[in-house]
Amino acid sequence: MPDQLRRRLSLFSLTLLVGLGMSSWITRTPDVRDALGASTAGMGLVLFGLSVGSMTGVLSAGPIVRRRGARPVILVGSLLVVAGVAVIGLAASAGLAAGAFAGLLLVGLGGGLGEIGLNIEGAAVEVETGQQVLPALHGSFSLGTVVGALVGIALTALDFPVVWHLLAMAAVMAALIAWAMPGIPAGTGRRERVARETGEAGAPHERRPSVWRDGRLVLIGVVVLAMAFAEGAANDWLPLLMVDGHGMSATHGSLVYAGFAAAMTVGRFAGGPVVERFGRAAVLSVSAVCAIAGILAVVFAPSPVVAGIAVALWGLGASLGFPVAISAAGDDPERGGERVSAVATSGYLAFLVGPPLLGFLGEHLGLRLAMLAVVVLLVVAVFAARAAAPRPLSLPERPAPQPARRR
Repeated sequence: MPDQLRRRLSLFSLTLLVGLGMSSWITRTPDVRDALGASTAGMGLVLFGLSVGSMTGVLSAGPIVRRRGARPVILVGSLLVVAGVAVIGLAASAGLAAGAFAGLLLVGLGGGLGEIGLNIEGAAVEVETGQQVLPALHGSFSLGTVVGALVGIALTALDFPVVWHLLAMAAVMAALIAWAMPGIPAGTGRRERVARETGEAGAPHERRPSVWRDGRLVLIGVVVLAMAFAEGAANDWLPLLMVDGHGMSATHGSLVYAGFAAAMTVGRFAGGPVVERFGRAAVLSVSAVCAIAGILAVVFAPSPVVAGIAVALWGLGASLGFPVAISAAGDDPERGGERVSAVATSGYLAFLVGPPLLGFLGEHLGLRLAMLAVVVLLVVAVFAARAAAPRPLSLPERPAPQPARRR
């Protein structure tokens, strides 16, 4: 198998792995909540473990990648996700909220590390090949959530014990790691390697200005923040939103989440050609508008059926936000890895703040109205998306003006 194809398949498999782990416990969220005896606000605090772990992983990943490369970060992150899924199952069976918090902490830590490593690796493939890779890479995550959700729905309907479900999924994920890791090359994103390839002598030792001094990158970070909030709100709360907010059964709530994941998958795998035709900025703006329409329809739907259908629009709208914005951040050949890490950090800020914020609002307003907080951020993203347009040529790259001809 050609190295480039093996590399892509390995990246897609490891990203799919994270989706499998996430959706496996998300579809069992009502069962986990009942096993823990947690209120809506209490469940928000349990989910806060995922946010804390995610931010810790994201903030740690960039410096480690610059020193060691993306490969070890991806490996450690993947193993932590597997361990976290197993711990969640064991904690739920024992009714230990602290144990579930710890399991989610591990999942978040591993997901944060792996997310940065995988995105840096994917952005590097885009730079090397000139082809859109990140939408399909994130589509693999969404495909994993669909597969994991369908399995979770079936096992929920059969009243299959949560602990055995999550332990079995952890075993499958571990097997995926064993197959995929040999296909990931060493050194991607390491500062010494970047300096060698760009001809920057002494770059590893120079203190360079923060990438956040680029106003364009700040706006891209705002887009990622909003889109991650929209995606994370569904990942954290959608099954409970449909159960508590629209009166669905736990099985039907999980089925709606599977629909959301399926819409995300379709949007991401179909997104590459769309981005190439219409451009990043236009795609991000339209995506934010679609997500706004979907969330508002879910919030104000007169029936569970209408709400369930609207979830598909929510998923399609949120599908391309994160990968397209990350692709825009990574189009710098010299500091692409740092920029990807920085922008992804802003996205994980949404994962950090989202669960407790929406849990608090849901406790006082209900989960349906709590989702309006997501809409507010998406409105900002509609206007910030212009920053994802291709960067203009710098002055030295512009064609020199030609002297006027004498008549």
